[in-house]
Amino acid sequence: MNNLHGAGVALVTPFNNDGSIDFEGLSRLIEYQIDGGMDYLVSMGTTGEVATLTKEEKKQILDFTADKVAGRVPLVAGFGGNNTAELVAQIKEFNNPAYQAILSVSPYYNKPTQEGIYQHYKAIAQATELPIILYNVPGRTGSMVSVDTIIRLANDFPNIIGVKEASANFEHFTRIMARKPEGFLLISGDDALTLPMMSLGAVGVITVVGNAFPKQTQQLVKFCNEWHYEEARKLHYDLLQIDDLCFIEGNPAGVKEMLKELNICGNYVRLPLVEVSDETKKKIALAVREIDGKVIA
Repeated sequence: MNNLHGAGVALVTPFNNDGSIDFEGLSRLIEYQIDGGMDYLVSMGTTGEVATLTKEEKKQILDFTADKVAGRVPLVAGFGGNNTAELVAQIKEFNNPAYQAILSVSPYYNKPTQEGIYQHYKAIAQATELPIILYNVPGRTGSMVSVDTIIRLANDFPNIIGVKEASANFEHFTRIMARKPEGFLLISGDDALTLPMMSLGAVGVITVVGNAFPKQTQQLVKFCNEWHYEEARKLHYDLLQIDDLCFIEGNPAGVKEMLKELNICGNYVRLPLVEVSDETKKKIALAVREIDGKVIA
């Protein structure tokens, strides 16, 4: 799965002010990512506000994205949920050949045991021949996918090919790297930790910040992959304020405000999310102008 090395972006879903999907904004966003050098795109990840989208809307976005990309970069489809049977049915129905893999967040709210998480992903793995990337984000799901469970899944199912890690736990990352089978991918799920995770052996990032700053994010990952860590550290520190502002009032409200500043799409989100505060908008405007004006090495 070398085409999933590097910088992938979890695309936001642009909305119009009436709450409908802004397909023109999505088209601009996709072109912006490809022009910025992003290595692959993730459609309908959790950053796409999938919890607020209908089944039909998700299909429309997946199909639109595939048509717009037209094979220029690899595509990953997000399929996650806490109703395993329903999720398996959705994956079995999914037949868009433009997508190379599935990203699936661990079940949220239910707080399953490790055996429950294992059986959930087993059912997904057996429902499709597509490669699957696990997604561990305990701050949002309320439960941690343990190292033992990740390694068990990686060994038991050949189409479980990696994990997007957003646990912010470096002991956890290190033990995954020490025990994983050859070829299993560790992918950063936290922009602020991409550099240190790649120093441990992660192959890249599935980024939020990259929606607004694809060139900088892709270059940071490229520097790390080429062992140019002095240059990577400079970009890392340049992007720290942007990282903070992206998440200070929730994702994707922060990055959507950045995209509005960059004239890519609007800052509209669907309830229960709301736009960032006026104070944060001012900080974002200043930070975007500062970062956008810097020359990429």
